[in-house]
Amino acid sequence: MFLTTTLLDASAKLASRVNIEQIIDRLVNWSIEVGKDILAAVLIYIIGRFVIKQISRLLAKILEKRKLEISVQTFLRSLVSLLLNLVLAFAIISKLGVETTSLAALLASAGVAVGMALSGNLSNFAGGLIILIFKPYKVGDYIETNDASGTVKEIQIFHTILTTLDNKIIYVPNGTLSSDAVTNYSRQVTRRAEWVFGVEYGEDYERVKAVLERIIAADDRILKDPAPFIGLGALSASSVDIKVRVWTKSSDYWDVYFDMNRIVYATFNKEGIGFPFPQLTVHQAKD
Repeated sequence: MFLTTTLLDASAKLASRVNIEQIIDRLVNWSIEVGKDILAAVLIYIIGRFVIKQISRLLAKILEKRKLEISVQTFLRSLVSLLLNLVLAFAIISKLGVETTSLAALLASAGVAVGMALSGNLSNFAGGLIILIFKPYKVGDYIETNDASGTVKEIQIFHTILTTLDNKIIYVPNGTLSSDAVTNYSRQVTRRAEWVFGVEYGEDYERVKAVLERIIAADDRILKDPAPFIGLGALSASSVDIKVRVWTKSSDYWDVYFDMNRIVYATFNKEGIGFPFPQLTVHQAKD
């Protein structure tokens, strides 16, 4: 009886040891297989990223040789990059053992929810196409919208990138730009600059006008056609406001605008033309 019990215990221990060894064996084999898949996925990612970069560079060279607009080039590069990265993502997922057919079925079944979540981006994509087709602006133009203004740096798939005058970057959705009002300051070759110069009451208007005409005539950047305009704009509470309008090239607009302010200020002081300032009249009550 004792011998039988001993043999049974030995058998159980042996079977238990065999089971543990089998489990460890299976875990090791599974780890090796998973490790191979993970290593292969990492290699696919590294090689895929390298290939995508090379294709992007080749595409950029081809687009430059064809002399397409910068706006079209940046849009196409962004689109191709997105599609290639999606292909790379599916390749990695497939290598990790996830059935792409099952994943596609899952995405299809959740199509409505995904569509609602991406509706904004889809409208931005459509807006980008509208911008490229109708060209309300292009790269290098200075534009202004309801919420932002700046020079167009890139037109991407979903956003237009603006650079502000103080060198900030603004990402504006293409859907907004294609549906809202956009002011393009660079589209026209010429642009009108306007000032209101206030002088004191009592100044000779014709004399002030002659001084302004002399300043305008001395600036070669101001166009003769259309002719400059100088007129008495308003009789304000403390000043006689003289309105000046001139035309200049769009590229010279800001230089002309600020230079005119500086020259008028210096010339008026030299000519003895007084600038107004708010006046307060105090009446002393009689006893």
